[in-house]
Amino acid sequence: MTEAARLRRVLDRFATRVVAVVGDVICDEYLVGRPGRISREAPVLILRFTERDVRLGGAANAANNVRALGARVVPIGVVGDDPPGRELLALVGAAGMPTEGLVVEPGRVTPVKTRIVAGGHRSTRQQLVRLDREPAADPEPATEAVLLARLEALAAEVDAFVISDYGYGTVSARVWEAARELARRRGAVLSVDSRYQLPRFVGATAATPNDAELAALAGEPVEDERAVEKAGRQLLERLEARLLLVTRGSQGVALLEREGGATFIPVFGSDEIADVTGAGDTVIAAFTLALASGAAPVEAATLANVAGGLVVMKRGTATVAQGELRQALARLGA
Repeated sequence: MTEAARLRRVLDRFATRVVAVVGDVICDEYLVGRPGRISREAPVLILRFTERDVRLGGAANAANNVRALGARVVPIGVVGDDPPGRELLALVGAAGMPTEGLVVEPGRVTPVKTRIVAGGHRSTRQQLVRLDREPAADPEPATEAVLLARLEALAAEVDAFVISDYGYGTVSARVWEAARELARRRGAVLSVDSRYQLPRFVGATAATPNDAELAALAGEPVEDERAVEKAGRQLLERLEARLLLVTRGSQGVALLEREGGATFIPVFGSDEIADVTGAGDTVIAAFTLALASGAAPVEAATLANVAGGLVVMKRGTATVAQGELRQALARLGA
C-alpha cells in the first residue's frame, strides 16, 4: 500500500473521532480598507473602509479546524459577556459546533485581535497593524469551577484533547490537571500548543512548538537539523512527552519521537507563504486527530505538514477541509 493510500485510510476514520479543544478562545477581527490618500494631519495613509470580517481565533480556530477535517469537536473555554464574546458564541454555533463548553464570565473582556488590512482591486491585501484587546486577569475562581465541571461532563467520552494556550489563563493548573487525568483515564491523545508556558505542561502525549519557541526554550538558535534535534530531545525529556512536532515555516516540520528517531519533512507545496495566521492551530488539529485515528507518528506528522502547507496559502485565519486534504494527498501520491 502506498503512503498516500495509508493516509487516506486515516482520513476515513476522522468522522468517528471526538476531540475536545480546551483553551483560550479569541475573536479575530479584520477591518479592510482601500488606500485613499495621505492625511493632511500627519504623514499617514488614509484607508476607505470596505468591509469587516470576524473569524474564530485561538482555541476556537483549532476547534474549527478539527470540525473542518470531519471529526466531532467540543470547544471548551471562556468568553466575556460583551459584544465580541456574543459574536464568538454565534460564530461557533453557526459553524455547527456546540457552545455548551464555553463559559460566559460577566465583566470579562473577550480577547480580540483586530487587524487593519489594506488592499485595492488589483493589489494583494497587506496587514498594516494589529490592535489587541485583552482581559486584565485570569478567569475568576468561580468561572474556573464551572469550566472544570463542563470539562468533566463534556469530555468524558472523547478520543483526544487539544490544549490551546495563548496566555489568557483559561488553561490553569487545575484545568490542565483535569484534562491530563481525563486523557489518562480514557487512554486518549493529549497534545499541547502553548505560546509562552510550554514547560508547565508535563505529561502530554505530544507538543507542537514552532522553531522560534523551541529556540527560546533551548536558549540558543535552532537553525539546522542537528540543533533542532538536540533542543527537541531536551524538551521531550523536560515535558516527559512521547512526541514533539516542531513547525519550521518554509523548512517544513520536524518530528521527534522519545522512543525513536527524528524525521525531517520538507514543506508541502510552495514556500511562498501568503499568511501564517493560525497555521499552528491547523497543524495541531490535524496531528492530534490523525494520532487519535490510529496513524503512526510519521503519518500524523505528514498529514499535519500537508494541512499546514495548505492553510498558509490562505489569507487570514482559516481552516483546511478534509476534501482539500484528500486532493493534496492525491497530488502527493502522484
